[in-house]
Amino acid sequence: HRHRHRHRHRHQQRPRTLTLNLTPSWQLAAPRDTHTHQTHTKMPNVNDDKAGKPEATGSAAEAKEKDLEAVLPETKEEDLSEEDRALKEGLDLAVERLGDDASLHMQALEHLRTEIRSATASMTAVPKPLKFLRPHYETLKELYPAWGAGEKKSFLADILSCLAMTMAEEGSRDSLKYKLEGNKTDLGSWGHEYVRSLAGEIGQEYADRTQAEPPQPVEDLMAMVDVIAPFHVTHNAEAEAVDLLMEVQELGKLLDVAAIDETNYERICLYLLRSTNFLDNPDDLDEMLETCFELYRKQDAYTDAVRVAIKMGDKAKITNLFASCGDDLTKKQMACILGSNRVALELEDEDDLNSIIGNLKLSSYYLSLARDLDVLEPKHPDDVYKSRLSDTGGFRRSRNADVNHQSAKQNLASSFVNGFVNAGYCSDKLILGEDNTWIYMNKDQGMLSAAASLGLLQLWNMEEGLNVIDKFLYASEDKVKAGATLAIGIMCNSVNDGTDAAAGLLGEALEPGTNTDIKNAAAMGMGLAYAGSGSGTAGDLLLPLVADTETGNFDEVASAALALGQIYVGTCDEECCGTIVQRLMESTETELNQPTAVFLCVGLGLLFLGQQEKVEGMLEAVQTVEHKISKLAAVILETFAYCGTGNVLQVQKLMHLCAESLTENAEHQSAAVLGISLITAGEDVGREMALRVFDHFLHYSELPVRRAVPVALAMLYVSDPENAVIDSLSRLSHDTDAATSQAAILGLGIVGGGTNNARIAQLLRQLSEFYAREADHLFVTRVAQGLLHMGKGLMSMHPFHSDKVLMSSAAMSGILPVMFSFLNLEQTILKKHHQLLYHLVPAISPRMMMTVDEDMNVLPTSVRVGTAVETVGQAGRPKTITGFQTHNSPVLLNVNDRAELASNEFLSLTNVLEGIVILKPNPDFEDEKDEKKK
Repeated sequence: HRHRHRHRHRHQQRPRTLTLNLTPSWQLAAPRDTHTHQTHTKMPNVNDDKAGKPEATGSAAEAKEKDLEAVLPETKEEDLSEEDRALKEGLDLAVERLGDDASLHMQALEHLRTEIRSATASMTAVPKPLKFLRPHYETLKELYPAWGAGEKKSFLADILSCLAMTMAEEGSRDSLKYKLEGNKTDLGSWGHEYVRSLAGEIGQEYADRTQAEPPQPVEDLMAMVDVIAPFHVTHNAEAEAVDLLMEVQELGKLLDVAAIDETNYERICLYLLRSTNFLDNPDDLDEMLETCFELYRKQDAYTDAVRVAIKMGDKAKITNLFASCGDDLTKKQMACILGSNRVALELEDEDDLNSIIGNLKLSSYYLSLARDLDVLEPKHPDDVYKSRLSDTGGFRRSRNADVNHQSAKQNLASSFVNGFVNAGYCSDKLILGEDNTWIYMNKDQGMLSAAASLGLLQLWNMEEGLNVIDKFLYASEDKVKAGATLAIGIMCNSVNDGTDAAAGLLGEALEPGTNTDIKNAAAMGMGLAYAGSGSGTAGDLLLPLVADTETGNFDEVASAALALGQIYVGTCDEECCGTIVQRLMESTETELNQPTAVFLCVGLGLLFLGQQEKVEGMLEAVQTVEHKISKLAAVILETFAYCGTGNVLQVQKLMHLCAESLTENAEHQSAAVLGISLITAGEDVGREMALRVFDHFLHYSELPVRRAVPVALAMLYVSDPENAVIDSLSRLSHDTDAATSQAAILGLGIVGGGTNNARIAQLLRQLSEFYAREADHLFVTRVAQGLLHMGKGLMSMHPFHSDKVLMSSAAMSGILPVMFSFLNLEQTILKKHHQLLYHLVPAISPRMMMTVDEDMNVLPTSVRVGTAVETVGQAGRPKTITGFQTHNSPVLLNVNDRAELASNEFLSLTNVLEGIVILKPNPDFEDEKDEKKK
């Protein structure tokens, strides 16, 4: 009986539950039977004509539903707890009193304020006082104008301002309007959410007032900003403080916020640095970097401040940092950062620091890294080709037995591979033999490139390298002399011992009457030796060569102009600009039709690298050149000027340029495709968008644009082998158009540059088999293999450093000429200008993190290496790396890797562990060990 009663009870209660109207109406209408023995209401028979119709009348069902509706509001009222009901009644009464006796106004306002403040101090949902006051919001708004000015009205304005946060119409900015009429400085006591809401309205109001005609005063808003910014910083909302100050264009006020200290300055500066990627106004960018620099300097974070100064390109600030820093170890660490970023700077009476900035010990550190990783033994090009690993190696070799594998072109390829693979190791198995016969197994220009590879082998080793190269300067063949001249420039790259040895040796070769090849090589060597240094000595030697219109060889002019661009990269040097533009205007049509003419434009563009709108005057000047090259020069200048800025408007402009359907005279379109890569490089969102754009180009564009796509992909991912990019380049490497496939193969080499990426290595081995009978394709495949295994996997050409905050201008000045030569492989690298590949040298650097002690001697310690994680704007102290492994330093870092010390035994003098990192013993470490023992 009990069971039946319970079953019936459960069944009959269903109609009373509040469902989403899914209960059939016949159930709702069924009469409840109170008889205990009846267990079920009668179910309708599906076969009956009247099935589904309720027994009860419609009016009974309607009555039931009305009963339910009547109960609902009552239930809602009853749902309130005693405490909530008391709160609601108190608030209702307070609002009522505001319309009554004036003597009770202050008491009622105080009650409202107390309740609202206590509820809005921390908000996870809309607070109950705000819910209960919603019906009264309009009443209070109507009361407000009727009251006379005074303390009471100000009091009510504050309350209305807080209520308007959730109740006002969107876009009305009532919250700010009432606050400006109330107490402007008492903001924080109303809660964090209220302050955030107010900050948003201030930003909108400021924009409206400043854009009005005439502009309206904003002093009242600034008074509130001066309260809100410190409040945000104090309450761990640093990013919001920065955003507000940026919106009202008063970022400098951040320096006056007393709440910024050693606990939060890093978070603020990191946010500022990351925000620089999204600013299009150069003045705002300068102000942001200036603020960041000053914050670091105020906290004595000199190594971080020097990075910001490098980003600003301000050598005076760097010099002042050295002058104001009192710690010798910190000065050494700053010098290491300058050296790894190839910043040329000479400090007075600081020989030790100058030798660090000049990278004099870079060669010994690099060889120490190689010794530690056991890769000192030189490699033969055949060790790189690994023909024996090819799937069909034996079959192919027997079938192609008639092909002369000792051809001059393949020997030339082996010279490049040998140079790149053994770069910096000072030894090899090919050229540095006793008889030096290999150089003479090349033809014509091949001898030049083979001899120049000596510079790669002796890279950064000025002490011993000069003696090795010197004997080739007196060779009987002019091509070998020219190669040795270029080798000196290559070897001296990024090393400065203060003697200007390269200028002395190469200057002689630039004198009038010298052999053209030697003069050409000397100009190129000068550009490589002094890339990014702004050396006046080198400039004085090269300028006459560019200005000379009587010379019979235009290649010399192009080499010298490019060298000037590399030396004065990003400086907008007036004399260089004027000279190159004048030469462009005076050149004959025959000269400008030569394949090397583009390098005049590249040299000119490099002078404005990253300088944004400073290029506008020069853009007008190049458009006066009466030749199709003026279009190309304009695109190069504009894209170089916005390099690494991620400027969306410029990208759209370039896409529009590429949309025009041209099949010839479209060099400017190829440059525009490469320009999209240049502008979006170094910023992840931009890179993703660029990849999609390139995909569209491949499907819908004409041949000149398609041919540039593999080069642009390589430019986006230098030494950063992403699978998606490898797939795209792999597909393009089998393209029916020879120029596209050759550029894609070299692109694979650039993308894998110095990483030893196994997937790319396998692809290149397959390509060498596939193109075994095609000399040009096989040549570029071999060169790509050399680039992939550069420095036996210890090097990188990536132009961004310091957590991708800094772009190395010197590295860019090396990569860009090579990229432009890839756009016209047939006339440059595959013909007689293959030495252009050596322009990659300024971009080459060891991808190591080496820890040293206070005397700059190598100090192995335990470090964790993992994939970098973006921590900007995150609360607390989030982990900066993920998926890490623990190694003993020195360690190799990929482009997306980050390192951190694994133990507390040492303290690093820099937050970004890259290149040479100086460690000092942690004084608290012994105490920790003692505590553990206890």
